[in-house]
Amino acid sequence: MSIRVHIDQLNLAYAGKSILQDLSWTILPSENYLLAGKSGSGKTSLAKIIAGHLKTAGQVHIQYDPSSSLPAKTTYISNWYQFTNLEGDRNFYYQQRYNRHQGQDTLTVRAELEHFAKQENLDLASIQQKLVDFGYEGVLDAQLIELSSGEHKKLQLVKGLWLKPQFLIIDEPYTGLDKQSRLVLNQWLDELANDGVQLLLISDDKHLPNCINRYAHIVDGKLVQESNQDDLSKDAVRAKKNLPEFLKAIPETDYDTMVKMNQVRVRYGEKEVLKGIDWEVKVGEKWLLQGPNGSGKSTLLSLINGDHPQSYGLDITLFGSKRGSGESIWDIKEKIGMVSPEMHWYFDQQATVWHTLASGFYDSIGWFIDVKFHEKKQIEELMAFFDLTEHKDQLLYTLPLGKQRLAMLARSIIKNPPLLVLDEPCQGLDSQQASYFNDVLDELCQHGKTLIYVGHYESQLPSCIDHRIELSHGEVKAIEHKVENVL
Repeated sequence: MSIRVHIDQLNLAYAGKSILQDLSWTILPSENYLLAGKSGSGKTSLAKIIAGHLKTAGQVHIQYDPSSSLPAKTTYISNWYQFTNLEGDRNFYYQQRYNRHQGQDTLTVRAELEHFAKQENLDLASIQQKLVDFGYEGVLDAQLIELSSGEHKKLQLVKGLWLKPQFLIIDEPYTGLDKQSRLVLNQWLDELANDGVQLLLISDDKHLPNCINRYAHIVDGKLVQESNQDDLSKDAVRAKKNLPEFLKAIPETDYDTMVKMNQVRVRYGEKEVLKGIDWEVKVGEKWLLQGPNGSGKSTLLSLINGDHPQSYGLDITLFGSKRGSGESIWDIKEKIGMVSPEMHWYFDQQATVWHTLASGFYDSIGWFIDVKFHEKKQIEELMAFFDLTEHKDQLLYTLPLGKQRLAMLARSIIKNPPLLVLDEPCQGLDSQQASYFNDVLDELCQHGKTLIYVGHYESQLPSCIDHRIELSHGEVKAIEHKVENVL
């Protein structure tokens, strides 16, 4: 026997809008569900209610199996990993992971796992092979603040799966994971299911563990079951719109090279993160930057956008000028449209959608002094283009994750920069939204933009990409020019 979950008459409203309406659902023993569907339909809210993290009207009853050796508990793994410093604070800033002079402000991964093992009465040795499988043994001595988004996701998953509860709910399990790590995760989930763990996965991913045998989505506030994944609802295909005129203007450049690196090395103590990188990005090229989690991609990008303090002592040329030749960090950021999972994490929680886009003119995560008339017009045009106008006065973090990411993407192009640096820009977007945004990128790149694009999902890449660089363990593994087909 496995658990049985019975949900009755759940109702949830937010900001005057009904999300769940008299929702009822029974999960029978040995049923492992995929919960998918449209952005904003209430999937995450439902998962939090089942796990007891969100209170609402209605009843949730979970009957655990008393004969099972597994803990009689429900574990919820959220779509993002949150961690604290040694003082229990979450008030980090975006560039902090690169500033080693900040001191030992957070636990190491090893210390975090040891603390978790002691807290949950787990055997650290029992997880060692999974760390190896995940390619995670190399970061055990890194501080939490230093991890990439993919490495944070792995830590979050390791801790949750290690608990081996009777009921495990995972919200967007594959976000930020490279291809091999997604395979390892699915194998682990199948092992857990064979051992009696019941699963509820919230995802739009097509490559699921074999144990998933039930499919459901939320339609008009109610739970609807389907016989297969293809029948689950998706966001409507977005109607093609004319690109705002200001984005059709070709950025002025009086240089031929956007980025040039010569034997670039980044070291933290004994650990060398980048090892002799040679790379040149010419004006108008569209690059795909690839590599497994922890290969050095985010560090490489931080040298370009001016967020890494070591960039001043390295042989790097940006926009035709050698780093350290008198330019300020704001001179650099003025020419770059940037988005990354980390930037999204640390973004101002008090920013509305309108302020989010406006901050792109000032390269600021917080507030700014003034917005000019023509900038206001561009904000309005871009909000309309991305179907965000009705949300303009809402706080960014209150929107569904997909719309949050669209707003961050709009922010990255608001000033029509010559260089776009997009690190996993489609994280949090479903396949329809990702396809829509990449179509926009393809059109943008017809108007003189240079692109550096990080993406793990081969099916979620813009077709304009014509060059590829791949990192492995901080080294250049491959460079390809005139890539015909990256899919």
